[in-house]
Amino acid sequence: MPQIQKDISLKAFNSFHIEVKAAFFSSFESVNELELLIDSLDHVKLTESSLPILVLGGGSNMLFISDFDGVVLQNKIRGIHMLSTENDTVLVEVGAGVIWHDFVLYCIENGLGGVENLSLIPGTVGASPIQNIGAYGVEVKDVIEEVHVYNIKEKKQNVLKNSDCKFAYRSSIFKTTDKNKFVITSVVFRLSTTHELHLDYGAIRDELKRMHVENPSIKNVSDAIVHIRSSKLPDPAKIGNAGSFFKNPVVSEKILDAIKLKYEDVVFNKVDEGYKLAAGWLIEKAGWKGVRKGDSGVHEKQALVLVNHGNALGAEILELANKIQASVFDIFGVELETEVNVIQ
Repeated sequence: MPQIQKDISLKAFNSFHIEVKAAFFSSFESVNELELLIDSLDHVKLTESSLPILVLGGGSNMLFISDFDGVVLQNKIRGIHMLSTENDTVLVEVGAGVIWHDFVLYCIENGLGGVENLSLIPGTVGASPIQNIGAYGVEVKDVIEEVHVYNIKEKKQNVLKNSDCKFAYRSSIFKTTDKNKFVITSVVFRLSTTHELHLDYGAIRDELKRMHVENPSIKNVSDAIVHIRSSKLPDPAKIGNAGSFFKNPVVSEKILDAIKLKYEDVVFNKVDEGYKLAAGWLIEKAGWKGVRKGDSGVHEKQALVLVNHGNALGAEILELANKIQASVFDIFGVELETEVNVIQ
């Protein structure tokens, strides 16, 4: 039976390493344990008193501003199981508490393509559909078959198909209409034994060339991306951060043309909705790359990443983010939206 603890530090449970406390804390390793835990919360009147519930995986996409006056539940459901194989398609169910990159490595070891471009993204499998994580031209929605969830209020399990999740750029119903309604328990992925490689985003081809790879495998692609990410992104174990703090904004052709008049080197990609600008490029051009305010700062190699140099408060990092947003808007007329979930 999971135990409910009081006044627990969350510093070790968030990748920004912000020192805050949870009023109540527990963890679960199975759906059965989760059900028992929710029932026990009712028994001690925690849910009836309307205390908020926050489910944590790796805490890699959260910024705590203050102590959490509610119940924090850490999802530790493990396990990777192949469900079926049909022709070149393999369905794999993965526990929400599995470390994302461990799952990517499992796929590579078993010759399953589809997630190699998402190598080294921090966090757990359960967080992947919430954010619709993406990198190097691939989004996780492209390989998700269904998401298994537990409805906290109704106290029952549900299966959501891909279309039910309403995936969008770094978004889903788990961040919007149904935020805090479900606990994701596992995700079923549709992977392939025949590999369609995505090599045209970023510096993948250049890195493969540097590696002297002419006919890349999914392992080669993963290795290349791991090297690229490691060379420019800080390790959360060494310096607190949550990866990309802002989304890449999508703008109209009119706004893009206005920026081009002053900055011929503007970085963008054509997408269905318009033109996606590189948020890191905007922030760097606005003069924020490497800037430090106390222990909060902007990473010296990647302006899209905000960091905690030691003992920064969540409010200090948020204040820095707000100043960056205001600066980018003043210079470019572009609004930056946060990718990180701010927990007030």
